[in-house]
Amino acid sequence: MYSVEISNHIMIAHSLKGEVFGPASQLHGLTAHVHVAIFAEELDENGIVIDIGNALDVLAEILHPFNYKNLDDLPQFKGRNTTVDFLCSYIYQRVCDAAYLHKLGREPGELSKVRVSISENPNARASYEAPLTASEAHE
Repeated sequence: MYSVEISNHIMIAHSLKGEVFGPASQLHGLTAHVHVAIFAEELDENGIVIDIGNALDVLAEILHPFNYKNLDDLPQFKGRNTTVDFLCSYIYQRVCDAAYLHKLGREPGELSKVRVSISENPNARASYEAPLTASEAHE
C-alpha cells in the first residue's frame, strides 16, 4: 500500500461540553496540526499516489473556513463537541468529497483509504482512518 501525507495547521478556539473536559469546557484556543494521508494499492501511470500540489490546495481549502475562528460560532458545528477526534472525521469526509470531485488528480476508485490526524501538542494526537467513501452528495 502506497501513501502520500500532507499537512497544514489552523488556529482555532472552542469550548467542549461535558465534565470529562475539565478546564477545556471553557473557551480556549489551540493550534491544530492537521495531517492527511491518502492511500492507494497501486501508483498511477505517472508513478504517484496523488498530485501533492493538488492535495495541499485541497487541505488549505478545507481548513480555511476554520482558521482563526471560534468553532462554537460556526453553523456547521452547532450542537457538536468539536473535539479533535470529531474534527478528524469531519476533515476526512471533506477530503473524500474532494476526491469524488476529482480535485486530487486521481480517480476516486483508484484510492483506498484516507487517514486524518490532528496533533494538539507534541504529546497528543487523534486520528480517523477509513476507506475512501462518497458522502450522500456524491452517491
